[in-house]
Amino acid sequence: MAHRAEKSGLSRDIQKKLEAKYNLDQEKQCRAWIEEVLGEPLSDQEVGMHNFASCLKDGQVLCRLLNTLNGETLIKKINPQKMAFKQMENIEQFIKGCKVFGLKDGDIFQTADLYEVQNMSQVLLALFAVGTVAQNNGYQGPTIGCRMAKANPRNFSEEKMREGDTIIGQQMSCYKGATQAGMNI
Repeated sequence: MAHRAEKSGLSRDIQKKLEAKYNLDQEKQCRAWIEEVLGEPLSDQEVGMHNFASCLKDGQVLCRLLNTLNGETLIKKINPQKMAFKQMENIEQFIKGCKVFGLKDGDIFQTADLYEVQNMSQVLLALFAVGTVAQNNGYQGPTIGCRMAKANPRNFSEEKMREGDTIIGQQMSCYKGATQAGMNI
């Protein structure tokens, strides 16, 4: 942001690494997905980290997105005001809603990551995680991210399980029975 002092030293190096992780292709996918889910274009159509942040900065788009994906109102009060603390409150409501929606703590960003454009790559990862969890929760609309694996339990008979005991493993055949038994480190 314009009113912050420029970072120096280690902080600058870390910020440069975070900015280098930002992926424009992922941003384009997120933009298209959000627009398709909400049925309306984002406010700033220009691609770029700061432009994308300005679209999401007030938190209203994120809150509406989560409510749409959930199917029912998960975030009850979305503040339309332009005051900074109200916008950050919207972002915080989105983050809390993500936890209720099913995201893990490691998938969620911090308010400053978006509002102060500190770590926009984490914001993108969070949006992909929201898309993944939405698919897992049964959302039938447009998707983004990968589909979560579901349990696929196998039931083998006792006879089939005993057949596995007679198979010689690859290590036994390639290395003539070599094992790590007796090795000291």
